[in-house]
Amino acid sequence: MSSGGSDPGLTRLRVDKWLWAARFFKTRSLAKAAIEGGKVQMDGQRVKVSREIGPGDVLRIRQGWDDREVTVLAVSDQRRGAPEARLLYEESAESIARREAEAAARRAAGGITPNPNRRPSKRERRLIHRFKDVSGS
Repeated sequence: MSSGGSDPGLTRLRVDKWLWAARFFKTRSLAKAAIEGGKVQMDGQRVKVSREIGPGDVLRIRQGWDDREVTVLAVSDQRRGAPEARLLYEESAESIARREAEAAARRAAGGITPNPNRRPSKRERRLIHRFKDVSGS
């Protein structure tokens, strides 16, 4: 195994295993769930978990608010430290600029967006009641 974190004899690898080795997802099952959910695309098309990728392939990966476009530089079937995993891919300059602009827009809009999957906290309820009292009078 070379110091770059890639196996010189390995040319193709399952996309779920590569995403795990490149540290985009903490477990292979999370990578599999993201792929099945359509959050990983190659050439604008959804990929299957068993799809094999190799150097030169371009992936679009959606993680939370972030949408990354990365080019596969090397494949590795072993998960290593972040500096070594970073050598497996290269994110495009447009992707980095887009992510930074979207993050700045989210910060300017107040940062936190409401989460409809949970109940409001005590502080949030007080703010809602205060808003209703002021706007209703």
